[in-house]
Amino acid sequence: MKRVLQGLGGGALAALLMWLALRSVDGPALAAAVRQVTPFPAALAPLALALGYACRIRRWQTMLRPYNEGLGFARAGVAFTASIAVNNLVPLRAGDALRSFGFAPWLGVAPGAVLATVIVERLLDLIVLIVALGAGLWAFSLTGAAMGLAPGVGLGLWALALLGLALVLWPRALRPLFALAERAAPALGPAGAGRLRRFLATMQASLDDLAGRRAMPVLVAWSLAVWLFEGATYWLVALSVPGLANVSAAWLAMPAGTLATLLPSTPGHVGTFDYLAQAAMLAAGNPLIAATLMVLLVHAVLWLSTTLVGSLCLLVWLMARHGLDRGRA
Repeated sequence: MKRVLQGLGGGALAALLMWLALRSVDGPALAAAVRQVTPFPAALAPLALALGYACRIRRWQTMLRPYNEGLGFARAGVAFTASIAVNNLVPLRAGDALRSFGFAPWLGVAPGAVLATVIVERLLDLIVLIVALGAGLWAFSLTGAAMGLAPGVGLGLWALALLGLALVLWPRALRPLFALAERAAPALGPAGAGRLRRFLATMQASLDDLAGRRAMPVLVAWSLAVWLFEGATYWLVALSVPGLANVSAAWLAMPAGTLATLLPSTPGHVGTFDYLAQAAMLAAGNPLIAATLMVLLVHAVLWLSTTLVGSLCLLVWLMARHGLDRGRA
């Protein structure tokens, strides 16, 4: 019931924000603008996106290699990209759960260790995105209010960034939370309590290892590369859209739209992404039709590219798993 309510709430919020984004858009004018899109820059956007995802996979592989030295880029890439496709199609971040638990045997890494790397990955991305948003607002001489954000949102995001950095660098701060979970473990019964304690111990050890083996500067460098290529994806799409007064605003739309995906929404982040990314483009002085078209095109490139490639990776994994199961039988 809780998940159903979360899904309904996310769907309602997505519908509201999508309506807010499109309520003043003239449909015929938007259709006319679509016919004037320049194909070449937009055709390069999936290439920039692919380079960004290659950096994501390499970053994740770097985090996982201490637990499986033989883990290759392709095997990590199948798990990573398949999980993104599942997130695009199934609610409640089901792809992250699949990556952490379903793909653990495929990766040859304990589920707790995989989950720890996913958490660190999310924290690194959050930190880089908040810095990018702050830099974009400064570059365009804007405030959060110009994008329709509440006054406390900026401070809240900075607090999240600082908290994320602290947890990445000093994961021992999580030990009181783990201790609380262990004290509640007996409620799961002897077997469940044992599994929870083993999981928590593995996760804590993984987080301590990531922080202690001086890998963090390398991971930060890969994170910067990830979002530079993702920003280039937005910029290439913006170059193809007619009527934009400020193409560089694509670099502001990238962190704004991506951070909006933290809000509860539908698979693919319909509405939440579009509303905040559009607000960033409008705040930088772009006309409504061009800003809206740019955001819708970027969203299509991001969703279609990752869903198609990720679905193929998911099929590869399922076929390999089925073959392994048949071999055991």
